[in-house]
Amino acid sequence: MYPLVSIITPAYKAEKYIMDCIRSVQNQTYENWEMIIVNDKSPDSTEELIKEAAEMDGRIRLISLSQNQGVVNARNTAIQAAEGQYIAFLDSDDVWFPEKLKKQIVSMEENKWPISYTSYDLMDDQGEALHKTVNAPASTTYKELLKGSNIGCLTVVVNKAVVGEFLMPKIHHEDYATWLMLLKRGFVAYGIPESLACYRKATGSLSGNKKKAAQWQWKVLREHEGLSLLKSSYYFLHYTINGIKKSL
Repeated sequence: MYPLVSIITPAYKAEKYIMDCIRSVQNQTYENWEMIIVNDKSPDSTEELIKEAAEMDGRIRLISLSQNQGVVNARNTAIQAAEGQYIAFLDSDDVWFPEKLKKQIVSMEENKWPISYTSYDLMDDQGEALHKTVNAPASTTYKELLKGSNIGCLTVVVNKAVVGEFLMPKIHHEDYATWLMLLKRGFVAYGIPESLACYRKATGSLSGNKKKAAQWQWKVLREHEGLSLLKSSYYFLHYTINGIKKSL
């Protein structure tokens, strides 16, 4: 049997999408998983929906926070509670395709990959396909990642037994900063070209705000990575050029 995978899912005001998210995990052909959902003090029916799902499926674990602490704390709470060798990430409004975990874990086990990610599709608020795919690079090193990321958080799986313990830093672009932190340890992340997940691109979402994203990118380079002004400018230029290419 392949190792246990711990799926990290923060949830806040997620009543509209959480069941689609959970069902996409339950539909995985790879069955050795636990899904740790951290309810970040949602004021809606998110908690009740998760409780119902957990009562029906013992692989689903609910952690309820007493006050709203934000997505980084929610993810870190789940990471600290995880029992699996592998850590996977899936936000409450996104979904996986059925073969996602199986294809990644098999590839990671056979090729001894420490970190993997996949291509993924985009959908709108209503779950309608936007007919756009974010393609996964074949591999990513630390220096390559400094130029910007095509790694979707919803696709990442980390072999904790290889890379060691980790938590997400409390900074905007925390997922990007986390991949940088892990690759800085000397590891390489490997991509699977097949699209195995679907990201919900909400109207007006922070991830869609290019100005804020650019500001956060600069802050990660300068403050989190501690790069010089010259090096930060070099990598930020690549980030800008890559962004222009994506929009063409």
